[in-house]
Amino acid sequence: MRMAAELSLYPLAGEVDANVLAFIDDIAREASVSMVTNAMSTQIYGDAESVFNVVQRALEQSYARSGRQVLVAKFIPGLSLEIGPEIGPED
Repeated sequence: MRMAAELSLYPLAGEVDANVLAFIDDIAREASVSMVTNAMSTQIYGDAESVFNVVQRALEQSYARSGRQVLVAKFIPGLSLEIGPEIGPED
């Protein structure tokens, strides 16, 4: 099953911008998902197992790097990345 996840990270200590950018970089290195970022969140798209695994790895790396933080995540099954910034139902 394909899915989308919208992620917003809120570090509770340290350099907020650097920690958020490092989290985004960790996700961007993952070839198993597609990613779109904007000023408010990062959206990733792929098969459900890959999406969950990428979020887990990136969050574990972020915890090790930055300590306490909050991740707000929304998971939407059945969505995939369309051409352009919009998302829509999978064919």
